[in-house]
Amino acid sequence: MKKILFLLFILFEINLFAQDQPDLEFFIKGAQVTDITSDGTNLWFATNGNGIFKYIPKSNAWMTYSTSNGNLQHDFFYCIAANKDFVWAGSTDGLFILDIKRGTWTKRKFGLGGQLANWIRALAFDKYENVLWIGRFKYLTKFNLNDKRYSDYDLTVRGNEKTNNIKTIKVDGDSLVWFGTEAGLHKYDKSKNLNDKSAITFYDTRYNYFDGEGEQVSITSLLFERKNIWIGLDEFITPERPEFNLGGLFRFNRRNDWQRFDDRNGLPANGVYDLERTGNYIWASLYQFGKSTKETFGRGIVLIDRITNQIIPLHDERIPATVYSIFFDGTNIWLGTDSGLIKINFFNKLAQWMGIHGNVKTGVKK
Repeated sequence: MKKILFLLFILFEINLFAQDQPDLEFFIKGAQVTDITSDGTNLWFATNGNGIFKYIPKSNAWMTYSTSNGNLQHDFFYCIAANKDFVWAGSTDGLFILDIKRGTWTKRKFGLGGQLANWIRALAFDKYENVLWIGRFKYLTKFNLNDKRYSDYDLTVRGNEKTNNIKTIKVDGDSLVWFGTEAGLHKYDKSKNLNDKSAITFYDTRYNYFDGEGEQVSITSLLFERKNIWIGLDEFITPERPEFNLGGLFRFNRRNDWQRFDDRNGLPANGVYDLERTGNYIWASLYQFGKSTKETFGRGIVLIDRITNQIIPLHDERIPATVYSIFFDGTNIWLGTDSGLIKINFFNKLAQWMGIHGNVKTGVKK
């Protein structure tokens, strides 16, 4: 009886608090919001065609960097990273760097690999080493902020160039960095030189990694929780190559256990755009690849209870089906979609969504 009364009290408090705030707020309407990050204080949003946006929570103010505003010479960005001093934005034409104190942008281009190698597809700031990791269409680059030095690395495995096509990067505490590519996943031990072959462990479908299914795995997103790593994959299959990239979502226990989630056990689709975590829930934004059209079709968001593995599709007609990026700032969930930016009042909406399924867990630790 006490547990029931306590649960009702929590729901009452959440609903009372939420009455003063809209459950969803919409910004940058019409823009494709491709990536979201924080510098520790403010939020930064990369868009494909509308430049870079900065949100200042303290004053509830916005600032825009774009060609139309005359304060940035490019509008098309794929990824973004930041610390308290700099913002880095990846484009198809190199790396754009904002000196926050000076308020000025510069551009860095890379010679190794030709023009395609200046398509910056992944960025990750490593606060432990004061290093920016730069994932390019070809090659990986490490920028050491202490000595201002750029170093390039070729991650090619067994002659497969796609293992050197970087798609996502995640820093895993003070000892590891993971590099996701179009044909597998590299785990780097930072205690060793990256040129040392023993510094990297590579995972693809060989040796029954990723359940050994498919010709190869293209890594789109990575998320860490306790002892597990959640790994989102691209779906890319055709009538001619039905086993090329099967997609799906894996939970890897860092040893030998690979647990797969896909359309055979509850996911609406097998392509994964992004992953995020709030408390006991993993958020996954999904897409489906058209075998004949070779186009992607957004399939919305699901929550996965990481304790029970229950898959819960989120149905809200106000949220577009295509969600490129998910970011939890500790209070709100931000969704970067193909038609704008959405801020979700986390407590309000999660209580409503979970209430539908008879399950409320409001832990917000990331």
